[in-house]
Amino acid sequence: MHLQAEIAQQPAVIERLLSEGAATAAAAKAIADFNPVFACIAARGTSNNAAHYAQYMFGGMLGTPVMLATPSLHTVYGTAPDLSRALVIGISQSGEAEDVRAVLRDANQQGALTLAITNFEDSPLAQTAKYHLPLLAERELSVAATKTYTAQLTVIAMLTSALTGSEVMRKELSALPKLAAQALSLCEEITAWAQRYRTINRLVTLGRGLNYATAREVSLKVKELSYIASEGYSEANFRHGPIAAIDCGHPVILVAPQGKTLAGMVDMCQRLNEMRAETLIISNNSDLLGQGTQAMTIPATPEWLSPIPAVMPGQIFALQQALARGYEVDNPRGLSKVTITE
Repeated sequence: MHLQAEIAQQPAVIERLLSEGAATAAAAKAIADFNPVFACIAARGTSNNAAHYAQYMFGGMLGTPVMLATPSLHTVYGTAPDLSRALVIGISQSGEAEDVRAVLRDANQQGALTLAITNFEDSPLAQTAKYHLPLLAERELSVAATKTYTAQLTVIAMLTSALTGSEVMRKELSALPKLAAQALSLCEEITAWAQRYRTINRLVTLGRGLNYATAREVSLKVKELSYIASEGYSEANFRHGPIAAIDCGHPVILVAPQGKTLAGMVDMCQRLNEMRAETLIISNNSDLLGQGTQAMTIPATPEWLSPIPAVMPGQIFALQQALARGYEVDNPRGLSKVTITE
């Protein structure tokens, strides 16, 4: 089973990035010299969830506004917006996403600074960008992305750290492989209760801030592997309508590690408990973990790095649901490893 092996490889991939990712320093210097007015990130699928993490990292740590690209403007409508003063980043596991590449191609023509984050140095996207940050994840054989997703987050964290020049951030990054390994060891308890949810056909995942990306990615993994109708929301947006769909027994995953968004997530958990929903909590806060129907514990982690260990219980939950239902975990129906959209 490739997926299970690739989930287990994540600490080693992160360690490799931290020890061998020398390209980050050169890219950070180029960005500092270019001094972009804003950043624009083009991505699809899992990579688009990594882009949401980058929105918070660049906006919160660097003060750089971040927009998510609309690739169809480039490929379908032929009306590329002005990106001449932007840092334009393309994120793609394979580097073969044609519409993502089109955004970087047009940005190059306009004089923007372009950067690719991919797993393959010789991919079309990597060749189009002026700078390339490799994921160093080795080939990912399972269709569902796991180790390449956390590698993308790690690269974004490394780039942000390099741009800030913060010694504190650098030191916290160095502990990340150990934190990832601890997170995976804590996931072993999920197997014991996964069967309880083998018949569910709907799920909500909630996060906020940096972990909005995590909620989206966990929801995507559950859809890909278990074919459950799952939706990932910002906890704040969830209050503006979707919460009305929750009734007794409705399973809700809350991604709620320690940090500035914890208070809102605690309040949401209390509200969901009052509605008699099934609350599955991913957190390192013992009080909140005790309030949920199920607890998925992660280690104490700096908030800016928490989306990396926090996604791992979601990956394991999605894997266990697929196994409980007898589904093919490495080749989900209707999907392929490389999806090319134009």
